[in-house]
Amino acid sequence: METKGIRTITLIFLITGAIDSIRNLPATALFGNSLFFFFVVSAILFLIPIALISATLSACWPQHGGVYSWVKRAFGEKIAFLAIWLQWINTLIWLPTILSFLAGTSAYLINSELATNKFYLISVMLFLNVLLTWINSKGIHVSARISSLCAIIGTMIPIVFIIILGLIWLISGKPLQLHLTWSDIIPHFSKTSSWISLTAIVTSFLGTELATVHIRDVHHPQRTFPKALAISVIIVMTTIFFGALTIAFVLQTNQIGLVNGIAETFSYFLKAFHLDSLLPVVILMLLIGCFGGIISWIISPTRGLLQAVEFGFLPPFFAKTNRHGAPINLLYTQAFFTFILSLLFLLVPSINSTYWLLTDLSTQLYVLMYVLMFVAALALTYHVHHIPSAFKIPGGTLGYQFACLLGLLGCSIALIVGFFQPANINIGTTVPYHVIFGGAMILMISPILYFYLYQYITNRIKLTDAEMINQSVH
Repeated sequence: METKGIRTITLIFLITGAIDSIRNLPATALFGNSLFFFFVVSAILFLIPIALISATLSACWPQHGGVYSWVKRAFGEKIAFLAIWLQWINTLIWLPTILSFLAGTSAYLINSELATNKFYLISVMLFLNVLLTWINSKGIHVSARISSLCAIIGTMIPIVFIIILGLIWLISGKPLQLHLTWSDIIPHFSKTSSWISLTAIVTSFLGTELATVHIRDVHHPQRTFPKALAISVIIVMTTIFFGALTIAFVLQTNQIGLVNGIAETFSYFLKAFHLDSLLPVVILMLLIGCFGGIISWIISPTRGLLQAVEFGFLPPFFAKTNRHGAPINLLYTQAFFTFILSLLFLLVPSINSTYWLLTDLSTQLYVLMYVLMFVAALALTYHVHHIPSAFKIPGGTLGYQFACLLGLLGCSIALIVGFFQPANINIGTTVPYHVIFGGAMILMISPILYFYLYQYITNRIKLTDAEMINQSVH
């Protein structure tokens, strides 16, 4: 039996490692001059409300953390299962994109041309899929320690390093690709390209609430979780903004790739400063950081889904846990579907197109989950402000509700822009992007109807069996 004891510093790196992915910097850097505007908007309408509401709800109900628990309190089991399904299916769709990033970046340790070789990418992705599943099967305490260590080595250090290189670049008077002026900071709202890139920043902020499913494993959760979350949000906002700004200053827009962009950035920097020999070390650190970030994303949603199994939405087969407390059959199922989705890289014309389509789809599904979370939080207003807890949003009831409404506004904007197709993304068909995208979202959500039906049938069978037993007794 594992004991409770995830402390503040471990939780900070667990949260930061899940959110603060250096792989998102190139996509965020595509904003160019309007980076500052969209970053501030995303932080105010998305990241900060999610952090505030997650901290509040976790402090009020420290015994059962996570979106499933909160939505269930507000709207019951069925809507709660929809919320956790959206969180899990997002992870399932997102995993091939982050695995492709790992595979593409690892190519720079061998031959950079392999970064665009689909068969190389898929081979490495499948290997990593198996390895990550095995690590998560060892339980939350093992995976949390590995994730925290990886966050320090492979996320914090490289991001600080790239910012330092950027400062040296500025001081030494090297040419800049970005010149900030007041007229350019505010974007041209009539251009859809300005809004499309908003998806990249929103994607960078997903997962703030993920660690709440581990709240029963946290030391003094009412105090520890809000504190760790606040520190994590500050770290995430600072590193993502200055890291992306550095890339935008140094690289032209057409040089920024989505899959191998961060490796290209370091390669460009180090060549300019005659430090080419450091590239393999930096690449290895990037791989370690992303590897640690994936660990949290694999285990957290499956633990949330495990709560739904207890209410009969999935067969008992998925309720199985191993001696480490890991939902082993859910992990295996997730690994299988990740393998199937990874094969998409063989079907779509370009790697960038596959990467963007999967990223966009997973982001919108996750944003839908946040809509349910914020609406549930509004429904729980009375309970929240009558439960003594270690954390309350400033402003009392009005401050709490205002944070919920800000979050809902941010989610609405993100959902709308998700249906716009970027000009440089070719999905290899004449079918309109919004039709394909909308169909994909419906396809990903539709299995929920089967699980509702499954629960209804199994409950009816149990009720019938109980009635038959009662009749035989009497």
